Formats: sequence, C-alpha cells, structure tokens
Amino acid sequence: MGNSKFENFDNMSLQGIDEDSELIPLLTPEDEEEMNNEGLPETLPILPLRNTVLFPGVVIPITAGRDKSINLIKDANKGSKVIGVVSQKDESTENPSVKDINTLGTVARILRVLKMPDGNTTVIIQGKKRFEVAEILTEKPYMTATVREANESRPDKANKEFLAIIDSIKELALRIIRNNPNIPSDASFAIKNIQSNSFLINFVSSNLNLDVKDKQELLEIPDLQERALATLKYMNVELQKLELKNDIQSKVRSDMDQQQREYFLHQQMKTIQEELGGVSYDEELEEMRKRAKSKKWDEKVATHFDKELAKMQRMNPQVAEYSIQRNYLDLFLDLPWNEFSKDKFDLERAEKILDRDHYGLEDVKKRIIEYLAVLKLRNDMKSPILCLYGPPGVGKTSLGKSVAEALGREYVRISLGGLRDEAEIRGHRKTYIGAMPGRIVQSLKKAGTSNPVFILDEIDKLSNSHQGDPSSAMLEVLDPEQNSEFYDNFLEMGYDLSKVMFIATANNLGTIQPALRDRMEIINVTGYTIEEKVEIAKRHLLPKQLKEHGLSAKHLKIGKPQLEKIVEGYTRESGVRSLEKQIAKMVRYAAKSIATEEDYNIKISTADVEKILGPARLERNKYENNEVAGVVTGLAWTSVGGDILFIESILSKGKGTLNITGNLGKVMKESATIAMEYIKSNADTFGINSEVFDKYNVHIHVPEGATPKDGPSAGITMLTSLVSLFTQRKIKKSLAMTGEITLRGKVLPVGGIKEKILAAKRARIKEIILCEENKRDILEIKEEYLKGLTFHYVTDMSEVIDLAITKGKVKNAKKL
Repeated sequence: MGNSKFENFDNMSLQGIDEDSELIPLLTPEDEEEMNNEGLPETLPILPLRNTVLFPGVVIPITAGRDKSINLIKDANKGSKVIGVVSQKDESTENPSVKDINTLGTVARILRVLKMPDGNTTVIIQGKKRFEVAEILTEKPYMTATVREANESRPDKANKEFLAIIDSIKELALRIIRNNPNIPSDASFAIKNIQSNSFLINFVSSNLNLDVKDKQELLEIPDLQERALATLKYMNVELQKLELKNDIQSKVRSDMDQQQREYFLHQQMKTIQEELGGVSYDEELEEMRKRAKSKKWDEKVATHFDKELAKMQRMNPQVAEYSIQRNYLDLFLDLPWNEFSKDKFDLERAEKILDRDHYGLEDVKKRIIEYLAVLKLRNDMKSPILCLYGPPGVGKTSLGKSVAEALGREYVRISLGGLRDEAEIRGHRKTYIGAMPGRIVQSLKKAGTSNPVFILDEIDKLSNSHQGDPSSAMLEVLDPEQNSEFYDNFLEMGYDLSKVMFIATANNLGTIQPALRDRMEIINVTGYTIEEKVEIAKRHLLPKQLKEHGLSAKHLKIGKPQLEKIVEGYTRESGVRSLEKQIAKMVRYAAKSIATEEDYNIKISTADVEKILGPARLERNKYENNEVAGVVTGLAWTSVGGDILFIESILSKGKGTLNITGNLGKVMKESATIAMEYIKSNADTFGINSEVFDKYNVHIHVPEGATPKDGPSAGITMLTSLVSLFTQRKIKKSLAMTGEITLRGKVLPVGGIKEKILAAKRARIKEIILCEENKRDILEIKEEYLKGLTFHYVTDMSEVIDLAITKGKVKNAKKL
C-alpha cells in the first residue's frame, strides 16, 4: 500500500494482528445475521478510498486528508455514522467523480474518529454489507447517492463442496502465517476462532497482498462460493511465493564457500600482523562479531559495521586510531537498534498513574491518553512531539516520569539550558581527539530502547555561538518527517528516532526559534489556583517532605486553613516550589523539636504558622485605594504566571509634559502616549477643561521599578487612570482590567487570560473588564477558576469608563 499527500488508507493485514481484540472483532454467525438484517438507507454519503477495498465485517483504520473526506466524516459522525465506502479506479485521482469510482462498495459504520496532530483525521470503520450506487445526487460538499443492496447468493449450510473450500482457506491461511516471519504466530489464533464462513472469506480477501483492482473483483463476485474459490486461488499463489522465497534463503545459508574464503584470509592477516610485531586481539574482535549477530540490524547497518570491523582488524593496536575505532564499534553494539519496550495499553491504569502523581494538568493528561488510545488502535503511528509550556514549578518536567510509567517505557532527560554547541546534539566527527556522540544518541544508549519517553528540558533556553546553533540541530530531531534518519556525526549513520516520544518543556515560547516551535504541539500548562495548591500540598508536598526528613503523618499535621495561609501569605508564584520550601521549613521545625525532645503542637494552628515562618510577607491589594484619583489595578502576564500591577498617575503644575517611569518597555510607553492623546481629543466627552493640559504635567508610574515591564495589555488601565486623575473621580472597588487601546478608543484583545484570571483570584479581585473578543478565552477556563468573579466585556473605552469610574469625587479632590 502506498502513501499519498492527501490520504493514506492502510488496510489491516495479517501482519497487523496482535492482542488487541478491538481491532479484529471475530464476528459470530449470529452477529453476521443481525448485520445482514439491518435495513439499508435510500441515500448514503459516498467516501472514495484511494488505495484499499473494504469488505463486509472487516475493521480498518483510514486517515483522511482531503477536505471532502473530512467534511463527510464529520457530518456522518454527528448523524447516523453510516456511510458508503467505494474504491477509486485510479488512486492518483485527487477529486474523484462518479466516473472515477467503482459503483459496487460496502456500507460501513464509523466506530471512532480521532483528530491527529498533523491536521489529518483518523477514522476506524467496519464494513456491514455490499451495496450498489444507483444514482449520484450531489458532489459538493461531498458525494451523495441513492443506493440499493447488492444481491448475494449463499450456498446451503450442508454444501460439502463449500465447506471443503472453507477448510482449505483456513489451512492455507495457517500455512501462510507459518511461512511468513513477519506475521506473529498469534495471528493463527484469530483464523482458528472465526466461526462465520462469509466473514472468514472477507477477512482473508481483505488481507491478501493484492492490488485494488483484484480486491474489487473479489468484492463484486455475487456468489459467495465463487468468491471463496477465487480467494483460495490467490492464497495458493501467495503461499507458493513464500515457499519459494524460503527455499532460496535456505540454499544461501547452506553455502559456506564464501565464509571459508573469509576465514582463510583472516588467518593470513593474523600471521602478517604477528610478523610485524602487532597483536591481533582476536578474542576482542570475535566477541564483537558474536554480539553483532544478536543485533536486530537492517542490511545497511550490518554492512557498515562489518566494514568498520574489518578496518579495525587491519589496524595496529598500538596506534591511537585503534582505540577510537574500538569505542566507535562499542557504541554501535551498545545502541538499541530496533529494540523497543512493549507499550502498555491499559488506559484506565494510565489515567490512575497520571492522576496519582499530578493534580490538575487536565489538558496534558487528556493528550497522553488520546495518544495511547490511537497507539492501541494503530501500532505504527508516529510518536507525538509535545511542548509543555508554562511557568516554573507547575510540574512540566516531573510529568515526563509519570508519562513513561503510564506507557511502560524507559525515561530519559537532558537539560538544554545554556547549551550553545551544535556538537552536543549531533556529536563530533570521530576523527577528532576526544570525539563523542551527541547527547541524543548517548541518552538512547542509556535508555536501552529506541522508544523511550525523552524529556528535552528548558528548550527555550538554547543559545548559539561561533560553534553553531543547537536549536537548528534540534529541527531534525523534532521533525517527524526527518527524524527516522537522524544523522549523528560520530555515528556516521542515520538512526531512527520516529518511535521516541519527545516532550519538551519551556517557560517562554518567544525565545524558541519559530521553525522549531512549529514542529511541536504546544500544550499550555498554566498555574494553579489557591485551592489546587492546597490540594497539591496535602496529597504530595507534605507527605514527600515528611518522608525526606524521616518523619510520618503522626509527627505533623497541617490543616486546610493553615495551608491556605501559607499559600496566600508566604508564596507568590504560579507553581508550587516556594510552597514546598515553606512546608519543608515547618517539617524541619518538627524534626528539630523531636530531636531535642521539645514540646510542640503536632496539629499546626494558624498562630504556629506565623511562629515558624514569621509574619506573612505578602499582602494582597495593599495599593488598592479608591479614595485616591489615578490609581487603577491592571492584570499582567509574566514568564512565571499572572500578576496584578498598579498604574499610578499624578498632576503637578507645569507646561503639559508627560513623564513615564517604572522600567517600562517601548510598547508600554506608547500605550501611555496613546491614552494621553485620546483624552485630549475627547476632553469634552469626559467633562475635562482642555486648558488643564497646558497647565499641568502628568506623571505615570508603575510600581516595582526593578522589574522590567512591557506589552500593550495595560492600555485601558492607563487611560482609566488618566480619566480618574483629570476628573478627580473614584475608581470602583475590587476592580481590575486588561486590554489594548487604539487612538480611536477601541479595546483590543490580549493574551495570557487564564494566568491573569488566577492572579486576580489570588489578589481577591471581584470584577474584571476584558475585551469582548477575549470572551472565547474565558469559555475555555474551568468554572471553578471563575467562581466569585464578574466579567464585563467591552469594545470601546467609553464602556470601560462607565464601568470603572464612579460618580463620586475622591477625598481632597483638586480643583482643576
């Protein structure tokens, strides 16, 4: 079966039989009778298959890439799930019409639809019964037609000739399985246990090594006995080919002349080396040969190894190149060529492991379970390349271990932070002194399998230098179309990385090369709410710290209120690293008390928290003061999660200059300028005397000046601050906002909404003003995160001013 740019249809062959009963349901005669009694709709959507034929009862996965096919599958999956499947006369036809398809096909039911990372749609379908296309009704958005059931004559159950043909089909199928080393022996179990004669014929016909034309001819035979006889003929031809091939291989193995010649030459070489004073190191070479025989190498790799081993045999062991060559061949033998750990397809177990080790992170867990489900259905699927993106301390790196355990795979990790030499990824050429393979190949050697879970930690912190650009080298590693032949400079051979499950972690997507970012499936791992942090502390952090300090739950108990106080008063982060440090401090206090035999409260109270950790260092809303004009709360996104910021503005007598401080970037300064100009042009609307702009200087400041700040999302906050300042009116209590502004006063959407929402909850904000277009971001956030918050969606600054600024004047209001 071939691959196409638009669609790839891979019929399940005997080689694909494994322990997964979901893929090969063995139809009983009762199931078949029930299927045959099902009515046939008058009209059906018609799905043309490019390079396979579907037979009744058979289950096959198909990957659809054409727009018509995807639309048909979406609509059918929402409706009756019943479609008509036909084969194309010419697989190269990209947009088949009625003249390009075979009019006899199979009614199919959609069992499952999966959206793949590459944009294609994988569908599992099962054939039901044969049908004929009567008349094409439409061809857009996809083909539909009126259909009628194709007549099929079946022999009597007592027909001895037919039963003899069935026995022959079973016997030949078992012989084909025995003669083909690529088919697992378990396949014979499926053949022996098929009870329905017609399903046996269809199943074998579907899996024969035939082209589409021959399979279509088999499907079109109306008499079941004649179809069985035709199938038997094709099986005889396939068996003869296999037996002939095996005979040839047997003869080749028995021919020892070439081996004897090589042995004679090796003996001569040994004598010459001994005469020259060298050492042959025969035992070492022989050991390498023995190890090589046990390897699952393809012909190309085996030939290369034999060539390099022969080169080593000709070397003088006293020269430096000999040790380099020996290290090179040792690496060849140590690498797990074509060695794979067996995946565990228990989805329920995988979910339990992921939930056990990590609280929350639902999007990541969902993606892993989806991949495992597809892998269960189709074992030849390429591994996904995921990038977990989010603030520090939310569990991105540790998630890799859980994923490896859930899949039953080995776990390896490399840190890419600060990596600046391309050779660290691709390796050095072995002609250099001290040459080594790259860290990718070294990690696979350590793993011992070619399909580990591979964590690429801190991929956003790769840097470049005169020694090359490591991020460019990573392009080949993370490209599913290229990494099946990843070239390591030291290895001098392509190595297959396509079965490796790469999981990259990053804090900032902006520093990742665009081409590299495009190769990964980005999964946003956001920060935790206060409730989630408390739950994580109870389930994971406290038991972990107690164990590390040699204590148990009977020595220290921290209740939920106390954990909430620690989270709110002593940590300010999206992750839980600082929280773990504070819990560790409390556990150390208990350990010290036990060691010195001092009395202490096993059940920690709120007062004990302050006694051990000191006074709470973080106060929320300490700048909020609606009695001061020009102070507005904004929401910001940082690389460590969301945060609140305060925009302060004051007036001083002068000539109308605008000063901006607080370590602000260019974009943020431009937002302040836009806000000022908008107010000047709309002074009458806001009830501001335009003469004030020439009599007073305006100073805008954003506190925490040591922290660099930039971005457009503080635009509406700055404008609101200035309106409050010029009108001397109060800002509504417990209100925050985020959004970009234009010179026309329009409010534009911004990013990082979930992180900002979490920051608002931590700061006890009650109301939030957002752009109308950001409503879609809110709909994607869990309801529990939004509890206690009121959202106002706006499109224009006039709406923001009406919502944010009250009618009342501030105390000690200036007369402008």
